[in-house]
Amino acid sequence: MRDFLELLAAREPDPGGGAAAALTGALAAGLVAMAARFSGGRLPASAGIARQADELRARVTVLADRDAAAYRAVLDAYRLPNDGGGGGGGSAGPGGDGRRRSIVAALHAAARVPLEIAEIAAQVAGLAEAVAAGGNPNLRGDTVAAAHLAEASARSAAALVDINVRTGGLPGELSRRAAAAAASAQAAAGQVGAAQG
Repeated sequence: MRDFLELLAAREPDPGGGAAAALTGALAAGLVAMAARFSGGRLPASAGIARQADELRARVTVLADRDAAAYRAVLDAYRLPNDGGGGGGGSAGPGGDGRRRSIVAALHAAARVPLEIAEIAAQVAGLAEAVAAGGNPNLRGDTVAAAHLAEASARSAAALVDINVRTGGLPGELSRRAAAAAASAQAAAGQVGAAQG
């Protein structure tokens, strides 16, 4: 963890916001799994919830590296020559600009990673809500933390999706899906907070 935090703070382009959002989601999933494992006597679904949280933690952890790779691909696309490789003078049409197509393709790939992070984080928040409602009350602090971390992961990742969508003129469906995931995570965290109050 210390190594990751040092890399995050370094004057390097990656890891960045996407990797941070992914690892925040992974931390949330880990807390959910732990709280579920301490809730076996109270919550019949606890073993299944713990397994699901473990699976989500593994998936979102991988996305931290994938996000860094996707961001490097965007930077590489922006470094391509600006002439589009067309030759023949005049202004190339939108379909003739090879550099622009490469940038848009890289941004599209870069948007899909935080979208997946947001959707996983929303699932983690839902699991946190289930454990908070029926699990071991001695672990309530952990489930509250898990729910709010999952919400932060989803909302941060959704913001990154929006940036890529706007920059690349990508399909709005990507932003809509990310927003839905963030709203779901926020609602679950709100339920956990309300139960806490």
